[in-house]
Amino acid sequence: MATEQPAEPTEEQLEILEHNFCKVDKHPDATTLCLIAAETGLSEEQTRKWFKQRLSEWRKSEGLPSESGSVRD
Repeated sequence: MATEQPAEPTEEQLEILEHNFCKVDKHPDATTLCLIAAETGLSEEQTRKWFKQRLSEWRKSEGLPSESGSVRD
């Protein structure tokens, strides 16, 4: 695919993703994910995967299981 996005987000994209993760919502809904994807220029799938991986990292750093259970963070 000629239009495939790079595997790793750029530094600017990471800043936007981190800002949204830390200041806005660790669990963005579909609409918010769409807006973040549009802002970063990443696909919705790339944005969703980034949030899932980042949430797993955050949970581990907090001493929580990497997969969420019934309690929201």
